[in-house]
This record gives sequence, C-alpha cells and structure tokens, in this order.
Amino acid sequence: MDIRQPANPKDFESYTTERVREEFLVQNLFIPGLLTLTYSYIDRMIIGGSCPNKPLKLEGGKELGTDYFLERRELGIINVGPPGSVQVDGEAYALNKNDGLYVGRGIKDVVFSSQDPAEPARFYFLSGPAHQAYSTQKVTMAEAESTRIGTPEQCNVRVLNKYIHPGGVPSANLVMGVTVVEPGNVWNSLPPCHTHARRMEVYFYYNLKADAVLFHLMGDPERTRHIVVRNEQAVISPSWSIHAGAGTTDYSFIWGMVGDNQAFSDMDVIDVGRLK
Repeated sequence: MDIRQPANPKDFESYTTERVREEFLVQNLFIPGLLTLTYSYIDRMIIGGSCPNKPLKLEGGKELGTDYFLERRELGIINVGPPGSVQVDGEAYALNKNDGLYVGRGIKDVVFSSQDPAEPARFYFLSGPAHQAYSTQKVTMAEAESTRIGTPEQCNVRVLNKYIHPGGVPSANLVMGVTVVEPGNVWNSLPPCHTHARRMEVYFYYNLKADAVLFHLMGDPERTRHIVVRNEQAVISPSWSIHAGAGTTDYSFIWGMVGDNQAFSDMDVIDVGRLK
C-alpha cells in the first residue's frame, strides 16, 4: 500500500514537477493479477485498482489496524474496462463498463473477478471511513442522476452522473460519480473552478485516447501548478486546492469525495480573474 502524506499549501509552492507528481498523481492502477492501493492521509481516502486475471480479494493490512478492510470503511467501485463481477460476502454483482457498486461498512469479503481472464475488467475504487453501515447497491450510468452542464462557447460541455450521493445510492460519507466530457470539448470544472474546504476530492481520468494527455490544474488559485495526466491515472486534490483540467481530446473522469458533508453544491467558487 502506497502512503501519501498531507501537504501544506505553503510548502506546495516550492514543489518541483517531480515532487508534485510524486505526491498527488496515482499511476499504474491496473496491473493484471494485482490489487493496487494508495492511502492518502488527507481525510483517510484510499484509491485503488483491480485488474483480475484471477479472483482478487480485497484485504486490509497493518496500515488500517483492523481485522478486515471494510471493518470501519465503505467502498465505491466503478468498472472502467471489460465485464467483470464483484462478490460481496458471497453475493455476486455483475459490472459492465461504467457500472458502479457501493459496498457498506462491515462487509468482510470483497472479491474481484473478470468475465474473461484474458481480457480482465478494470475496477477503480475509492474507500473512506464510515460511521454507519449502508446496504450494498449496484448502480448503472443510466440509473444515475444526470445533468448536462457547460456551454460550447467555453468548450466545457459535459454530462455529470451522480452515483453515490444523498439523492441516489446512500452512503455514510463517500460521494462518487462519473463526468463525461462531450466530443469537441476539453475543459472540466472550469470556468469557473472551485475549492471546497470541507472535503477532499480525487479525479480519475479515463477514456483518453492513446496519444492524448490532460493538463490537470491544482494548487492555490493565485499559485497554480499543473500535472500532465495520461489515461487511467488519478490526481489527489487537497481541500485547499482547485481541481480542473483540459484534455487534448474528449474524456471521462470519476470524481470522489469524503469530508464534513455530502452536499455536492458545497463549493467555494473561484472567479477566473483570481487565477495565476
């Protein structure tokens, strides 16, 4: 399990390109036959990937100090690859691409499998602390609460799909969904951009073409930095940081948050005139 420490915004100003990537970029999420876990001490979020060419069981470790992974946690899973299934305490849930699954606190056994081990599924997941147990529930993109936002003039037309949230699949803390940027558009979360001091967030970018890159903006609004992101990589965003990006092609991204509340609209909007 890779451990990422919290970052002070004043220290962040002095980071090199290499240090920014080391601290905030999550790479190599989908290694066939392995579970990859990155534990951010920012709100105790765990970012994970599973690419099962054989059944892979999600297990805890000394980093959690619990007997099993979900003893005091909850889990949100979205498949971004070929068909697969997740077995939750013996009950199997089939997940096609973009299907999601919420797994609540107290579940002891979570096992990832692929329909065809030669073409393994790619399960992206987030886990945060949970004070209450909620039922396991599957959700598809068609079932998610969807809103089309942005304008062609600003090159940011996208469809926001809320999976795990108070109005959809309930959870103790985790909020999670998928945003699809439409062809001919490049921007996400800008203009305007925002922070939310009450919550941290992770963006996972996928459906980027092989020769495409995305420039993810982060940092204090007056002292921004960028990370060059490629397909199926994630960026950890501290609560003090903006989070927005522009791709060289259209793309999708999974957003996930934990913190003091679950109100999606709780944002501190940043006027673009402040950005530097």
